[in-house]
Amino acid sequence: MAPRNHTVWLLSGAVLMLLFAAAAAAQASCAPAKFPAGRSFQRCAALPVLGASLYWTYHPSNGTAELAFRAPQRASGWVAWGINTDRPSSMAGSSVFLASPGAGGAVSVLMTYLESTSPSLTNGTLNLDVPVAPVAEYATGAYTIYVTVALPGNNTVQNTVWQAGPLSGGQIAAHPMSGPNLQSTMKLDFLSGGTGTGATNSMVQQRSPPVMTGYPPMRP
Repeated sequence: MAPRNHTVWLLSGAVLMLLFAAAAAAQASCAPAKFPAGRSFQRCAALPVLGASLYWTYHPSNGTAELAFRAPQRASGWVAWGINTDRPSSMAGSSVFLASPGAGGAVSVLMTYLESTSPSLTNGTLNLDVPVAPVAEYATGAYTIYVTVALPGNNTVQNTVWQAGPLSGGQIAAHPMSGPNLQSTMKLDFLSGGTGTGATNSMVQQRSPPVMTGYPPMRP
C-alpha cells in the first residue's frame, strides 16, 4: 500500500510542477511593455499569433480582471479582443472590444457581441459585465485596449479570442481568412496564467460592411 501512495504522490507532484512551469512560461514570454502612469498589471501572456500580448490583474474579491490587450497594426486597421461565453474556440458567440481610428485622431472602441461569423457589429451588445468602460490608444505601430471585465460565471478560466483586420472606406472590413487569423483563440486561466490554444475561428467573414454609428458612410 505504501508504494502505491508514494507513486500517487509523485504523479501529483509532477502534474503540479507542469502546471507551474506552464504558467511561468507564459509569464516569461511577455515582451517588455510600458503603459501610461497609473497602469500596471500583475500577469501577462504573449498570445500565440498576430504578435499580440495580454496583460492583466485578477481581483478575486469581485471576480473582475483589469487588462490591457496590445497588438501591432497599421493606423488604418483594427484590432479586437474578447471572451467567448457561448462557443469555445470560435469567434461567433464572443463579446469583443474592437479598436479602430476614430474622429479627430482619437481611437474608438466598439463593444459588441458577435452573433455569427457575419455580425451586425451593434455597439453595446455584450454578454458580459464591464465595470470600467474601455479606452484605447494607438502608439508606435500598435493598438492597446484597456478595460475591466467581470469574468462570466465568476470563473477564472475563459475562452479568449482576438483578431486584426483592415478598414474599407472608414468601415470595419473582413480580416484575412487564412493563417494566423484563423488560429486566434486561447483558453486562459486569469488566476494561474495557464493557457491553451483553441481551434480555427473567424470574426468577420467577407460581407457588405455594416453601417456603424460614428463612422463615415461607405464610399462607392
